[in-house]
Amino acid sequence: MQDPFIHQTAVVDPGAFIGTGTRIWHFCHIMPGALVGKDCNIGQNVFIDNNTLIGNRVKIQNNVSVYNGVTMEDDVFVGPSAVFTNVINPRSFIERKTEFRPTLVKRGATIGANATIVCGNEIGEFALIGAGAVVTDNVPAYALMTGSPARQRGWVSEAAHKLEFDENGSAFCEAENVFYKLAGNTITKIIDK
Repeated sequence: MQDPFIHQTAVVDPGAFIGTGTRIWHFCHIMPGALVGKDCNIGQNVFIDNNTLIGNRVKIQNNVSVYNGVTMEDDVFVGPSAVFTNVINPRSFIERKTEFRPTLVKRGATIGANATIVCGNEIGEFALIGAGAVVTDNVPAYALMTGSPARQRGWVSEAAHKLEFDENGSAFCEAENVFYKLAGNTITKIIDK
């Protein structure tokens, strides 16, 4: 096991948990109630708030803010300057800490650069949120989302390749050498065909 690497300019408050093999780079701030899993890469100038849970092998690129109430499952990728919120209607003169809404980013999802994730939503497994998108609703697993507000533009494989489904609801991902099946609004990965 490899101890976490914490750059000398990063601040990791007492009470934060950092897993083995995780790297925390320049000018980050990890608050006391944050839990960061093993083998993560936390880029420069990232803020991770109290009451956050970051899974294993998560990559958070530079200048990302992860606010109170965000959970990221294993293998999530967050692009540069993405932002998570935790209050729907903030005002500087009204404290709404009791109104924080949780956000769940499920296993393998990707959030593009400069995307904004409005609190209270769930991003499904292996979903891909395009750069600059503003997510205001739940996102299905494997969905490709772009725009402001984000709208579904198709489906992606676990390798993040766009899936083209035939009339039988079947699509093949050459990168993975596997088929996917679409039934309604649900994607299933078919290991053996």
